[in-house]
Amino acid sequence: MHLPSFIARRYLFSKAHRNVINIISIVSAAAIGIGCMALIVILSVYNGFDKIVESSYNSYQPDFVITPTKGKVLLSDDAEAGLAKMAECYSSSPAEKVQAFPVLEETVYVQYDAVQSVARIKGVPREYESLSGLQDNLADGDFELWFGSFPRAVVEEGLAWSLMLKPQFSTPLEIYLPSRTEDISLIMPSSSLMSLEIRPSGVISLSSANDKGIIYIPDTLARELMELDERECSKIEVFVTWPHGVKPKTLWKAAVRKIREALPKDLMLQDRYQQNETVYKMMRAEKFAIYMILLFVVIVISVNLLASISMLIIEKQEDIQTYRAMGMNTSTVRRSFMLHGWLTCMTGAVAGIALGLLLCWIQHRWGVISMPGNFIVSSYPVVVQAQDVLVTVVSVAAIGLAMAYLPTRSIGQGKTPINKSDD
Repeated sequence: MHLPSFIARRYLFSKAHRNVINIISIVSAAAIGIGCMALIVILSVYNGFDKIVESSYNSYQPDFVITPTKGKVLLSDDAEAGLAKMAECYSSSPAEKVQAFPVLEETVYVQYDAVQSVARIKGVPREYESLSGLQDNLADGDFELWFGSFPRAVVEEGLAWSLMLKPQFSTPLEIYLPSRTEDISLIMPSSSLMSLEIRPSGVISLSSANDKGIIYIPDTLARELMELDERECSKIEVFVTWPHGVKPKTLWKAAVRKIREALPKDLMLQDRYQQNETVYKMMRAEKFAIYMILLFVVIVISVNLLASISMLIIEKQEDIQTYRAMGMNTSTVRRSFMLHGWLTCMTGAVAGIALGLLLCWIQHRWGVISMPGNFIVSSYPVVVQAQDVLVTVVSVAAIGLAMAYLPTRSIGQGKTPINKSDD
C-alpha cells in the first residue's frame, strides 16, 4: 500500500464532520470543475465555427494550386511532370478523379452602365463550373459561362453590389485591359486597350475573406483579352474528387511532398491550407488566446485550493505528530498533503470535463442553444476534439500539482513538529 496515497484519500473522502476546511475544499473542487467545463464547452464551440469556416472554403476552393514563383504567367507544359506525379500518387488511393484546369487571372477595369470599378477576371473552362462547387454558392441568377454559343459572366457578390449589377438586366458588362503588344497612345488611349462586352448570368456569394471582386468568364475570351497563347496560363487549379468526402490526411501529406519534388523550381504548389494561410493562422491564434484566458481563470480559481491545503496542514498538526511518532519522515508527510490537494483538484477537473462533454453532446444532438439572426446554422455548432480534452487535463493537473506543492513546503520548516533533520 502506498502510504501517502492512502492518507490523502482518507482526508479527501473521510465522513468526518464537515468544517470550514472541508467546505473550502469542496468549493475549490467545484470552482475548478466549472473552469474545466467552460474550457471544454468554449473550445468545442470554437472548433465548430472553425469547421464551418473550413467547409465553406473547401466547398469551392481547389485542392491544389500551381503558380509561378516569378512573373504572372506559366507554361502548362512545365507542370506536366508534377501533374503526372499527382495522378500517380492518387491512382491507388480512394480518390475517384484528379482534374487539372489551366486558369487565367488578371486585374481589369470594368464598367456596368454608368458605374466603374477595378476587378479581376478569371478565365475558366466549361468543366470548371461543375467541379469547383461555385454553383452551390449562387446568390442570384445561374452559374452559366455559356448560353448556347453566347458567353456569359458570373460576378462575385461584393463586386456586383458595388456595380449595382443584376443578372436580370440586359446591360452588358464592359471589361478593359491594357494591351501587351500595343504601345500606349497619348492621343487616343482607348486604341491601346483590349475590350470585351459580356452579359452577366449570375452572382455568387462567398465568404468576405474570399470575395475578391472576381468575374468568372470563359477561358477562351480571357485568353484573347490577355493576348496569351494556348500553352500559357496564370495558374493551374487541381481538384481531387473523393467518395463521400473522404480525404485521408496521411496520403495527402505524402502526395504533396512527392508532387513538389517533381515540379520545376520556378513553380510553386499550394494546398488548401497554404491558399488561406493567413485565415487559418488567425483562427489558431484566436483559439490559443481563448485557451490562455480561460486557463488563467482556472489558475486564479485554484488559489482557493492553496488556501484550503494550508488550513488543513494547520488543523492536522496533531496527526502530523502521530505520523512522526510512527516513523514517517518529512518528505512522506509532504507527499500525503500534496496528494490530497492534487486529488481534490483532479476530482473537480474530472467532474467538470465530464459535465462539459455532456453539455456538448446535448447541444450537438438537439441544438438547445440557437444562433441569433440569420446564420448558416440554426444552433451553435459543437465539435469536441480529443486533443482539447487532453490539453485541458494535463494543464489543470499541472496547475493542481503546483498549488498543492506550495503550502506543503512549510512542513518541516519550524511551523510543524517535524524538523528538516528528519528527512
